Amino acid sequence: MVTTYDWEEINNNPAIWTREKDSISEEEYRNFWDVVAKGVTGNPAKWNHFNAEGNINFKSLLYLPEEVPENYRFGNIDKISGGLKLYVRKVLISDEFDLMPKYLGFIRGVVDSDDLPLNVNRETLQESKIIKVIKKKLVRKALDMIKAFSKEEIAEDEEEEVEIDEEGNVIEIEKEDKEHPYIEWYQKFNANLKMGIIDDTANRGRVMKLLRFQTSKSNDKWISLDEYVENMKDYQKDIYMIAGAGLEEVKKSPFLEPFQEKELEVLYMTDPVDEYMIQQIRDYEGKKFQSISSENVKIGDEDDDLVKRREKAYKKMYKPLTKWLKKLYGPAVMRVAISKRLGNQPAIVSSSEYGHSANMQRIMEAQAYQSGQNNMMMQAMKVLEINPRHPFVSKLLGGCSSPEKEEDDEVEEEEFVVSQEVEDAAWLLLDIGSMNGGFAVSDVKKHTERVSKFLQSSLSIESLSLADEIDPPEEEEEAPEDMGGMGGINMEDFNMDDIDIDSLDLD
Repeated sequence: MVTTYDWEEINNNPAIWTREKDSISEEEYRNFWDVVAKGVTGNPAKWNHFNAEGNINFKSLLYLPEEVPENYRFGNIDKISGGLKLYVRKVLISDEFDLMPKYLGFIRGVVDSDDLPLNVNRETLQESKIIKVIKKKLVRKALDMIKAFSKEEIAEDEEEEVEIDEEGNVIEIEKEDKEHPYIEWYQKFNANLKMGIIDDTANRGRVMKLLRFQTSKSNDKWISLDEYVENMKDYQKDIYMIAGAGLEEVKKSPFLEPFQEKELEVLYMTDPVDEYMIQQIRDYEGKKFQSISSENVKIGDEDDDLVKRREKAYKKMYKPLTKWLKKLYGPAVMRVAISKRLGNQPAIVSSSEYGHSANMQRIMEAQAYQSGQNNMMMQAMKVLEINPRHPFVSKLLGGCSSPEKEEDDEVEEEEFVVSQEVEDAAWLLLDIGSMNGGFAVSDVKKHTERVSKFLQSSLSIESLSLADEIDPPEEEEEAPEDMGGMGGINMEDFNMDDIDIDSLDLD
């Protein structure tokens, strides 16, 4: 008796990441995505299959998901769950290994290295110099994959049937510009990229090239910082930006008026993380970022000599008003200044050059651990800018100036004597400026009282006492109308002689 054995190789396919890229079909790549897509729904947007060679050799296959992971939707990016699977010589070491920084935790895939030892524990491997080199290269490859995605050309649609008019001429139909697939992906993952700018200083320049913004001249389209710099005016030295709670809010900001008049492009920053990000990046390609809501923003196309002479004249003219307003407002504003940029607005409250903006103050006050606390670091350093050409401001100047001291530059603060109406108007001016600048009214109750006084005066109402309650007479209940029975049908309206009994279907 001779016993023989036949062996059947069940899995004779080598691991996909060890094969040559040319031998792998798109369908195989997509099928492997289902294996590594832990915690992510949808399909892969892109993938990058590469062999890293040098001092450290490894093979890797990285996937860029179309949809954000579940934990990201709840604002949790601290734990990277099942991002990359680490193999050593095709042996799985761990699928919970932190090979990517937090902001790239959505990347899925595998990494396989022959240089790592097999006989060490996970904690020791985490501190290995080889792992640090692999992590550095993986981040670069992941960012290169996103960059290549952003620069892909949009595939042209198949030729559509053309329409021809009666004379045989082709009717040209205006085609809508297709949005790049990267923009749809970017709107889901832009917060991660912006967190990368804050955390990853080594790759900050690479990540900045991946950012996209809507602007005051882009017609709601998203553009890169490179496109913004390319469109800058010849005399423009800074990259102008404005931050706010939403797109509609920043579009209506009075700060935009002088920039729209001069056709200067302004970046819209409407995500809460934008305020933190912009504190880390002071410039791009040598162009400094400048918030147009700060007091010292300069446009740069005006005659400097004329501006200085005009500013000096306005300061002298409005010195009594600015001194009185600063005394009246006290700590509510850091100072009162003559504005060089207001168009039709009488006043606006801006932030100092190195202080928090109104949007940043709103974000900080909304944080759970800051709510209800009087933290001086949270408060913006407010500057009230008044428009010297506005009639409201001119009228206030006349209301606070003393005729005897009108030409005297050394007017003392104690000599200001103003009426209650002028004082109320001054407080209303501050409230208007605060709302124009995106700040909340500091004292809502006082603001309501001042507005009520204004309405009383405008409507010529002598007293605000409430009128007596009215006492209407009692009403007698009306009897229901007689509908003649049968649910409102009056049987007397029917003439039985007119009905043909034989034609009725009595069944």
